Amino acid sequence: MSRFIFNLIILPLSRLPLWILYGLSNLLYALFLSVWPYRKRVIIENLKHSFPEKSEQEIRKIQRKYYRHLADLLAEGIKNLSIKKDELLSRIVVENIEIMEQLMSDKRNILLVGGHYGNWEWLITAQALLFKQHAIGLGKPLSNSTFDQKINSLRGRFGMDIVHAGNYKSYIEKKYKNGFAMLTLSDQSPGDSSKSFWTKFLNQQTAVLYGAEQIARKYDLSIVFFELNKTKRGYYNLNLNLICENPKTMGYGQITELHTKLLEQQILNKPEYWLWSHKRWKREVPTNLVELMAEHRNNFENQQQKTSH
Repeated sequence: MSRFIFNLIILPLSRLPLWILYGLSNLLYALFLSVWPYRKRVIIENLKHSFPEKSEQEIRKIQRKYYRHLADLLAEGIKNLSIKKDELLSRIVVENIEIMEQLMSDKRNILLVGGHYGNWEWLITAQALLFKQHAIGLGKPLSNSTFDQKINSLRGRFGMDIVHAGNYKSYIEKKYKNGFAMLTLSDQSPGDSSKSFWTKFLNQQTAVLYGAEQIARKYDLSIVFFELNKTKRGYYNLNLNLICENPKTMGYGQITELHTKLLEQQILNKPEYWLWSHKRWKREVPTNLVELMAEHRNNFENQQQKTSH
């Protein structure tokens, strides 16, 4: 059934011009506002907790704008499966590519860190076209194996390797002519709250994946935060922010804290473009959080002492 849906419905839809898909997006937006308010309770709850100072009217306004963006995001996600190289490149402008060029000149491999903001799917597909470094995308496999295989194959058709927790090490350890840039989305809800980094994010104690920082330290990767900002319907600007060139000079949690705060500021600037329908805060704050964070810091410092000898 999954193969049938993909080959006979989704893929043919992706070959339609974007203006037709945006027409379908308009209909979907109308449905969101009327008969099918997709995950409305989750969205409203997330917004109220994140912006306690905003009125009910302001929260509803952000919700409506988010539904508008979400409908377009679904249309653009479908188009992403067959979008042509030239069209994709015309829709993403890199504002400061010199950061990537300088790191390549310094022979530094890179971890690109960002969130589910703007249209991350287009960036995944376009990364190998935008930068000279070999593109690697780190993520979790989709729950449907048929969709996972077909969608990842199309995501990587311009040169990106799509990898996951079980096989990413073999890709990192390869030798690439121009080095590599591994992209990861850092704002998913972690699977284990006791192994997470906890920080204040959008007015709430939030568990943040610590994996990006661990990978950067282990493989000595420079950290670049990416902001994919929507400029108008179907067009995005990509702004890069070098967090640190040498992760081993940073203290415990500093890298995670920095990229989390950069994402937070991006959301505060234009909240409607973040993935509010995601159950981001489903992990409960541990009752022994202070002791837990102290234990993590001690483990980090002990490991630093071992590696320095």
